[in-house]
Amino acid sequence: MRNRTIKKIINSQKVNMGGIHLQQPLPDRAVDQIDPFILIHHGSLPVKKGFSQSESGVGPHPHRGFSPVTFVFKGGVQHQDSLGHNEVVTAGGTQWIHSGKGIIHSERPSKEMVEKGGQNEIIQFWVNTPSKHKMETPYYLPLSADKTPSIKKDNATIHVVAGEFENVKGPAKTYSPQTLLRFETKTGADLLLEIPKSYNALIYILDGEVESAGKIAQAKDMLWFNNDGEKIAVKVTKDSRFILLSGEPIGEPVATYGPFVMNTDEEIHQAMADYQEGKMGHLTETFD
Repeated sequence: MRNRTIKKIINSQKVNMGGIHLQQPLPDRAVDQIDPFILIHHGSLPVKKGFSQSESGVGPHPHRGFSPVTFVFKGGVQHQDSLGHNEVVTAGGTQWIHSGKGIIHSERPSKEMVEKGGQNEIIQFWVNTPSKHKMETPYYLPLSADKTPSIKKDNATIHVVAGEFENVKGPAKTYSPQTLLRFETKTGADLLLEIPKSYNALIYILDGEVESAGKIAQAKDMLWFNNDGEKIAVKVTKDSRFILLSGEPIGEPVATYGPFVMNTDEEIHQAMADYQEGKMGHLTETFD
């Protein structure tokens, strides 16, 4: 089987999202989306000791038509939503939302984080949903570190969040075929990752340095791979944390506006109207 080559290495850009400063590798000037992945944000966010939860993080906002997924690397994130969930996901965990026909949620630092102060480090990425599932009932899955299966290799730990990798199945439900992995690696790790050739695939590096297909990529870089092989070779040249997102392209038209991902502009306008009319539910946050 052939190893994939790299289509492009994208240096993530700094973006300001309402006062929250993030790294954004996707979308980029070179590419709007890597189907089924719409957006990737990486943030290492200071949490000031003594601030109230309601003054931090992101307040109530809607989503429709896709899955916003959050990997938590440091700290803790409190999620509340219009379905009645009130959960905290801590380091090593994943927050998985299938927004379906509409959900309102908030993301705040946990109570422990605002009491002690510290750093919340997260990656949030948006996974598109096929049109036939966009208007299904939304759901929320909080996935803790101890509920995420892992594979131990020499100088590497691989956490399987979704899909199947080396006969290990991830617990998150996806609406199109995907394999989503988190890596913690040491210098010298030499990995050969088998991914279906038809899957679009990317690696985003939180820190450290890796080599793939003869090219070096560093912290905050995204490697976008060609669909020309069944394996991705990665050599770790400096201790590194990175994620691999891969999935079968959905191949449908995409229309986006703010927190909505649909297939047509008409569906976007309907989503906006439904939100304004309260059809996505209501959220009144509560804090201890």
